[in-house]
Amino acid sequence: VTQSTKITGEAVTAAGRADEMVQGLAMSAQKIGEVVEMITDIADQTNLLALNATIEAARAGESGKGFAVVASEVKNLATQTTKATEEIAGQINNIQGATQESVLAIQDITKTIDQISEISSAIAAAVEEQGAATTEIARNVEQAAAGTGEVSSNIQGVTQSADEAGANSTQVLDAANELSQQSVLLKTEVDKFMEQVRKA
Repeated sequence: VTQSTKITGEAVTAAGRADEMVQGLAMSAQKIGEVVEMITDIADQTNLLALNATIEAARAGESGKGFAVVASEVKNLATQTTKATEEIAGQINNIQGATQESVLAIQDITKTIDQISEISSAIAAAVEEQGAATTEIARNVEQAAAGTGEVSSNIQGVTQSADEAGANSTQVLDAANELSQQSVLLKTEVDKFMEQVRKA
């Protein structure tokens, strides 16, 4: 029971550490999500600037053709960045969902472990109480054995007196012998029971 209580305590500690790690992962995912949002905003602004640059290049005519090519490349880059950030945002959402599920699962595990710990404590208390009861039984049996020994001695005294009484006390002598034998048997059985109690 002590080993079970120790293992349960270690499991509670491990679950607590796992919960802290998952919470940290959730915070990191949230921060990454904020960075992705910022990159998305920058990509949108870059896309708008590229569109404006394309318009201005068209107005410039022949002299703005080179600038129009650059503006087009910038726009393509902004578009690719937007797509990439959308994919990253989707992955982060998945991570956050999985993280939340992990948090709930760990909380359930912690509750279960706490219940196991309570049950282990109750079992330990019951075992201790049983041990005390067994000790009390052993003490009472020892007292009974001592009393049986006294009865045996008294019966032997009666037997001796019956012997001295002679032929007229034959019946008393037979009865005393029978009681003496029963007393010896009783003491033997008590000794056996005491041995079993000690082994238990």
